[in-house]
Amino acid sequence: MRFKQLVMGAAFAVVVAQPAFAEDVAICYNCPPEWADWGGQLKNIARDLKIDVPQDNKNSGQTLSQLLAEKDNPVADVAYYGVSFGIKAKEEGVVADYKPANFDKIPAGLKDENGAWFAIHSGTIGLFVNTEALGGAPVPQSWSDLLKPEYKGMVGYLDPSSAFVGYAGAVAINRAMGGSLDDFTPGIEFFKKLKANDPIVPKQTAYARVLSGEIPILIDYDFNAYRAKYKDEASVAFVIPTEGTVAVPYVMSLVKNGPHAENGKKVLDYVMSDAGQAHWANAFLRPVIASAMSPEASEKFLPAAEYERSQPVDYAKMAEVQAGFGERYLSEVR
Repeated sequence: MRFKQLVMGAAFAVVVAQPAFAEDVAICYNCPPEWADWGGQLKNIARDLKIDVPQDNKNSGQTLSQLLAEKDNPVADVAYYGVSFGIKAKEEGVVADYKPANFDKIPAGLKDENGAWFAIHSGTIGLFVNTEALGGAPVPQSWSDLLKPEYKGMVGYLDPSSAFVGYAGAVAINRAMGGSLDDFTPGIEFFKKLKANDPIVPKQTAYARVLSGEIPILIDYDFNAYRAKYKDEASVAFVIPTEGTVAVPYVMSLVKNGPHAENGKKVLDYVMSDAGQAHWANAFLRPVIASAMSPEASEKFLPAAEYERSQPVDYAKMAEVQAGFGERYLSEVR
């Protein structure tokens, strides 16, 4: 109940009147065009499958909240969210079992054995920095750097009580500060200190706000920084903090009793196909099917030695303790 109350409160403002859709449609919750090049993938789906998937700007928490609110009359066909929300969606009974293309190639631990959720790609948490917007300050190299007065008003992070990337960043920071999934006090203390430095805390993806310089430093994934650097040719850097970080998967599910279920299955098959996985790799994500990563795409990433500071995390435990962290953040930090 605690988790349900937390996420339900995060998302009712996101309810949007749904038009009457034709049959060549699949509704995806949380497919934002500016995030992970979903915009490009949705165009590919429309071209190759002749299925229209409208853009949707929810975050992970808002997605789960909406699925819970619509449990008796589903609107969505598929959902995309951080792994902890996929685990919760299964527990809440709002998703159906479905094994898409290449399901057997997904490594153990990155899928529900029956297909209630499965990873499609992953990203590594770090600092997405607009170097021209720093006002002469050096590029920060650590989590602790973000507390320095020269970065006052410059640091952004997505709301960790709602957005999965915000929670993943909190998990990384908490562990770097000496905490664990059983003890979030070091992370909470960090966010209290960061609050004194006037951070910017949006709920949805803030990619454009980094490019404009409005948010010079965003706690975000590597793939967004690489996209800004190589696609938008912006003056940006991606930093894996010296104290370490985490890499986390994003997963998808077939919504239980969705109105366009067969189209939803086709969309899931597509994003897990060789072509769909190659698209993620070319958008600077790590596809869950590792063979889809071309040498050309891999060369755009920081050296492997930098990624050695990214350590694994227990995703099931991460999901289990998420509500408790969210409650502490809302009561002690926000």
